[in-house]
Amino acid sequence: MKNKLLLSFLFSLILNSNFVFAQEAPKLADQIVAQVNDHIILKSEIDRGVADYINQARVSNQPIEFSEELWYTFLENEIDKYVVLEQARLDSVTVSDDKVNREMDNRVQSLVQRAGSEKAVEEAFGKSILQLKVDFREDFRQQMVNSKMRQLKISEIEVTRPEVQQFFNSIPEDSLPTIPEQVALSQIVIIPPPLENADSEAYEFAQQLRDSIVTHGKSIEELAKRHSDGPSGKNGGLIQMTALDMFVSEYSAAAAALEPGEISKVVKTQFGYHIIRLNKRVGDEIETNQILIKVDDESLDDEYAIDRLNTIRDSLLSNEELDFAQVARALSEDPNSANRGGKLFDPQTGERLIPLNRLDPALYRIVLLMDEPGQISKPKEFETGNTGKAFRIVRLDRQIPEHEANIKQDYDRIKQITLQQKQVRLMQEWIQNLRDKFYIEYKIPVPGKETTP
Repeated sequence: MKNKLLLSFLFSLILNSNFVFAQEAPKLADQIVAQVNDHIILKSEIDRGVADYINQARVSNQPIEFSEELWYTFLENEIDKYVVLEQARLDSVTVSDDKVNREMDNRVQSLVQRAGSEKAVEEAFGKSILQLKVDFREDFRQQMVNSKMRQLKISEIEVTRPEVQQFFNSIPEDSLPTIPEQVALSQIVIIPPPLENADSEAYEFAQQLRDSIVTHGKSIEELAKRHSDGPSGKNGGLIQMTALDMFVSEYSAAAAALEPGEISKVVKTQFGYHIIRLNKRVGDEIETNQILIKVDDESLDDEYAIDRLNTIRDSLLSNEELDFAQVARALSEDPNSANRGGKLFDPQTGERLIPLNRLDPALYRIVLLMDEPGQISKPKEFETGNTGKAFRIVRLDRQIPEHEANIKQDYDRIKQITLQQKQVRLMQEWIQNLRDKFYIEYKIPVPGKETTP
């Protein structure tokens, strides 16, 4: 019973990060608390939203007590949601069925992964996965339309340099924050290739598994659970409907060439060796099962990567005409940073300057050994998010010591704060204008509001 309650709560969180959950069919005995045009808002909906919010806070070790103020806040948020949906209807802002279905599939798959299996989810809710999607789809569409409408409005808001200067001037001098030391960094990454025997061993094993499926009728799901090194292995290698361009090119090309039910030849990518079964294809999206066999990290040719990076570093240091960004674009094997000329960005803010205290430990140790901009580190090992072990050289592009905030050094940061404050203010004004535009009726006494007779 406890597991079922937990799964139900997780499903609510996965469906909507804003704590506005899918609603059950209205009950005759329920109380209508407000109305926006033709949309009615039930007391049970607000009660459920508040209860889920309080439960989530407890799970996060941030207990929140129930209060009337909290309840009425949820009621006002629900009214805001419906006035935005009404404006979206007038502006013909929609979300396609394919996008709703795709996002719904992703959220449900996330729940299945947490629960361990589709069966566990179905038992917890007492209905099939298909029925769950049907029950929640329309409310999920509303959430997506609401979010899209708000984002379209936010994207129109910009700030000028005079506005940034005016905001900065409004901060009392004794309230100016201290900005910690920050650095701008770039990197060139080389992934060590597998030693010849390790690569061939991984390929041979993948080939044996494929033969077991194609020749001896073994289940790809069972073999994936036992042998796949990919995260989908525990789910039988299932990868739900995903756009082809979300896969590495070798995988998407091999899968796209298959007919539903067919098994690919062994496919090599940067992650290892894959055996792929195409389940279905709708447009440019595919559902597949795969078995991934990775090459043992202990059998990688580290010396090759180190020697290659040392050669690149020596060339950059000895030839001032060589541009680090151009070399990174041409030679770095990390696609994310290579496309940006090797530049690294703060993962939390997206800013180029990264506070020292937010560097990952591996980068922090490299930066500590650098004294001035332009220095390039020796090759250092690190773990990538996708391919595992790799080596890199890092250049210190810029370094700003700890200082009191000022418009010259911190313009980008101050501009972002100015923009955020303007967005909040204008969005509040926009919502209020929508409230004045559409019919809103409170069916219960609300502090500061008048009910319609």
